[in-house]
Amino acid sequence: MRYSRTIFLKIGLYCLSGFLVNTTVQAQQITPFKEADRVVFLGNSITDGGHYHSYIWLYYMTRFPEMNLKVLNAGIGGDRVIEMVKRLDADVFAKQPTVLISTFGMNDSGYFEYNQEEPEKFADLKVQESFNAYQEMEKRFLGLVNTRIVLLGSTPYDEHVVIKDNQPFKNKNNAMKRIVKFQQESAKKNNWEFFDYNESISKINSKFQEKDPSFTISGADRIHPDNNGHMVMAYEFLKAQGFAGKKVAAVHLDAKHTSVLSLENCAVDNIQKTSKSISFDYLANALPYPLDSTARGWGAKYSQYDALKVVPFMEEMNEELLKVSGLKGSYQLKIDEEVIAEFSATALEKGINLSLLTQTPQYQQAIKVMFLNEERWEIERRFRDLAWVQHYFFQPKGLLNADNRKAIEVMDQHVAKDGWLRAKRDLYAKAMHPEIRQAWNAEISMLEKLIYQLNKPIKRRVSLVQISK
Repeated sequence: MRYSRTIFLKIGLYCLSGFLVNTTVQAQQITPFKEADRVVFLGNSITDGGHYHSYIWLYYMTRFPEMNLKVLNAGIGGDRVIEMVKRLDADVFAKQPTVLISTFGMNDSGYFEYNQEEPEKFADLKVQESFNAYQEMEKRFLGLVNTRIVLLGSTPYDEHVVIKDNQPFKNKNNAMKRIVKFQQESAKKNNWEFFDYNESISKINSKFQEKDPSFTISGADRIHPDNNGHMVMAYEFLKAQGFAGKKVAAVHLDAKHTSVLSLENCAVDNIQKTSKSISFDYLANALPYPLDSTARGWGAKYSQYDALKVVPFMEEMNEELLKVSGLKGSYQLKIDEEVIAEFSATALEKGINLSLLTQTPQYQQAIKVMFLNEERWEIERRFRDLAWVQHYFFQPKGLLNADNRKAIEVMDQHVAKDGWLRAKRDLYAKAMHPEIRQAWNAEISMLEKLIYQLNKPIKRRVSLVQISK
């Protein structure tokens, strides 16, 4: 039958629950974002160059299309707590967060020294340094008014994955877990919210490494998750917000009596039935969540879509369910007169997850939102590279945001010996001009406006036409 191979492959992946991490609906640990929230993610390179916060926003863009929400990246590669504290005013608080989400620990805990002499002493030193710096961060956070604080335990350093020619830093993650512990204690003391990525991602790594020692969510360097890892992070965050079990929409019709048995997050009307078909108008309150199948970013090997091999995102958070009882034979599914797929009456009785069918008009609509969000992310990354230059190079020299001829002359004295600075020299030569920054911000605003125009669900005409008895 037409489309059957594609459909069976997708449904096969959807049903491979035995290969996925066994998860259950859990209590809400992080309050969901609300209307007019400005959510700022403060972190290191995993936040700076990563997608997890963008994937989280994409969920809200598609699931809550009417919500006025802003998600902002405040990560800088290489940051420890001590560097984060120095840029709180200019780079974090200036974004006016109503929700401030902070994560650190990968750089705070150090690296190579774990394979040298006295690693335990080194770990004690790094944890204490991080704790001391965090006291100032905690004090500054307590001074914020009308800002909800969420602390995230850092994703783990995976010293257990087998990577050729890559010797792990032994017990580094144990030091990181000690840093996570004082964050958790701080959250409890201050009535802040807390979620531990270290524990949740470590469990996933451990489970899959039982069968494949080379598996890791923590990336090829044991540190930086790939696109699939960032989607797992988004899934874990959204699950902590209580979204597991929440459907995109659900329709259950009784074809025999031409009636609606149940609806969830949608409306159905104008049901019509003939001897060989049943059709109806369908308006969902949300779009299906689109998953990018391209490995994006420098050195990326995995796509966002590859996360489905690891976590049950489709079952738990991305069901657009169509169930029709009282049919016999096989049927062709059409949406807005476009042929989508063919299903048996038995399959329709059990329910079809339309989110698995990427050719539906509503999924194609969501893909536009996904690509626009990716464009937004790309431009925002320019500002993060600029922030690195400002706070890592210029701030210690008393030239923070100087953006003048002297600044670039000082920069040019160092680019020959500093590869990271050299890589960002061209960007800074542009971004030092306020007109360029204004143009980039205007482009981001335009993209966000377009996203919130295109993310509104549209009434669709759904038809099931019998093709065999």
